[in-house]
Amino acid sequence: MKSFKLSFGTILIIRNDLAEMIANDGVEMDEVMVAELHDFLLSNLDAPILLLINNKHSYSYTFQAQIKITHLKEIKAIAVIIGTRGALMSTETLININGNNNIKMFRVKENALMWLRGLSV
Repeated sequence: MKSFKLSFGTILIIRNDLAEMIANDGVEMDEVMVAELHDFLLSNLDAPILLLINNKHSYSYTFQAQIKITHLKEIKAIAVIIGTRGALMSTETLININGNNNIKMFRVKENALMWLRGLSV
């Protein structure tokens, strides 16, 4: 597994079409950071891309970033690991804003990975 530091956090490449994003504690993800994430994914992974968002730390999104994060056509699905009530509410808002059904929430990382891996079969 390869690890890369970006301006907002760390990306772990699990396999050629699957990456895990861990935002740094206290970060407010904005449109520029989302564009950095998308550019990184497109440059380092094969589409269709599967993304695991690990809410290991507390962070937030600007409204514009919330809209933009799920609108990269090469992202097939996003699994979000929920550890806190705040993370749950934030992810529910993200899903509702975008009307996306390719985002699922999980409490356990292994369950999220199992779901994502099942989508690439």
